[in-house]
Amino acid sequence: MEKWFVASKRADFNKIGEVFHISPVTARLMRNRDLTTIEEMQRYLYGSLSDLYDPHLLKDADKGAEIIKEKIEAGKKIRIISDYDVDGVVSNYILWKAIHDLGGKIDFQIPDRMKDGYGINENIIEKAVEDQVDTILTCDNGIAAADAVAYGKEHGLTMIITDHHDVPFDTDEAGMRKEVLPPADVVINPKQEACNYPYPLLCGAGVAFQFMRAFYQAMEEDESQLEELLSMLAIATVCDVVDLTGENRIFVKEGLRRIKDTQNIGLKALLNVHDLMDKQIQSYALGFIVGPCINASGRLDTAKRALELLEVKNRREAVMMAEDLKALNDSRKEMTEKSWDF
Repeated sequence: MEKWFVASKRADFNKIGEVFHISPVTARLMRNRDLTTIEEMQRYLYGSLSDLYDPHLLKDADKGAEIIKEKIEAGKKIRIISDYDVDGVVSNYILWKAIHDLGGKIDFQIPDRMKDGYGINENIIEKAVEDQVDTILTCDNGIAAADAVAYGKEHGLTMIITDHHDVPFDTDEAGMRKEVLPPADVVINPKQEACNYPYPLLCGAGVAFQFMRAFYQAMEEDESQLEELLSMLAIATVCDVVDLTGENRIFVKEGLRRIKDTQNIGLKALLNVHDLMDKQIQSYALGFIVGPCINASGRLDTAKRALELLEVKNRREAVMMAEDLKALNDSRKEMTEKSWDF
């Protein structure tokens, strides 16, 4: 049989408690999470937006920002391609909203789970060429799509990849691993070897948000305009089950703090349809109530429905769309229960 032991890493828990005005038990929990310095503990307990890392540390973020800026100025058409899960839908919305608000001619396409499978592919590239798209901007996918990216380049498209998944690699005869990056104009992924970003554990929406911070700075715009997107980012961060440490913890904390004040009509309708506006909204609600409704659209229908909810401007339409997503998720839960009924 397995034996369970309570983790007990050494530290002066009473002293830590005195420094931060917390109980020694809380101090022990922080130490058991491998927090060793006062700075790490300070960030863990009281981290805020001022503690976010400089987005320019993301490799190619500046280059990508300049390209997007040039495309906007030239009136070129940009298309976002995302994954169909919560992280994909939210990262898509973050990019669309931020670029659209600064005058970008931008639309999106989300692959169909059954017809297209995961991520960007040649059919999506061909559709973009047919629609006279100039630039493809991926989020939450693309790092492993070397063939599709090459196909896009062959057809004259500018290809910008933003992703957070592990970079694929080949192994040479000596057993050395070598990264295989897609041949894009820009690759923004904190997990690539040449990237010096201090926190590589972001979800796709976190990468998109930091990229948009760099873009807003390049456009000489006030990046505080992006704070409205933090509630969305919190949902993606929780639902993608990334580590709730460092920047991820800050994103969730700041997003939860703002979520009831959201100006997004679709998100507010989704909260109201679950009677959440009169309750304290915590990470549980993001991961087990709100997120699954967004996810259900990609599993049982099309993820475009969830993204369209976030973009809707009419309140009555938003309520109808939110109710439809809730009903879709209820159907998913019923199907899951039946699959376990032997």
